[in-house]
Amino acid sequence: MTLEYPPDLELAVQTTPEELGAQIFLMAALKMFELVKLSLGKAAELAGLSRVEFIEQCGRYRVSVFNPEDPKAELEADLEAVRSATAPPAK
Repeated sequence: MTLEYPPDLELAVQTTPEELGAQIFLMAALKMFELVKLSLGKAAELAGLSRVEFIEQCGRYRVSVFNPEDPKAELEADLEAVRSATAPPAK
């Protein structure tokens, strides 16, 4: 994906082009997660982070990791992630 932004934006936020791109994806993921547009797993994927790293960023930016609109769906997604992570390797 190509991001176009004003040429002086990197200087304004005092970062490199790579860091700026990562920050833009993180901010988009955080906001979409906060607005319940993305699940925690998909938001983490968009941000290029593990679920744990994304949860840490949620804390840093004060984004609640709890989804009050659909707690059952969030719990099911979390349980599936745990099952996948703890399943024995296929032979």
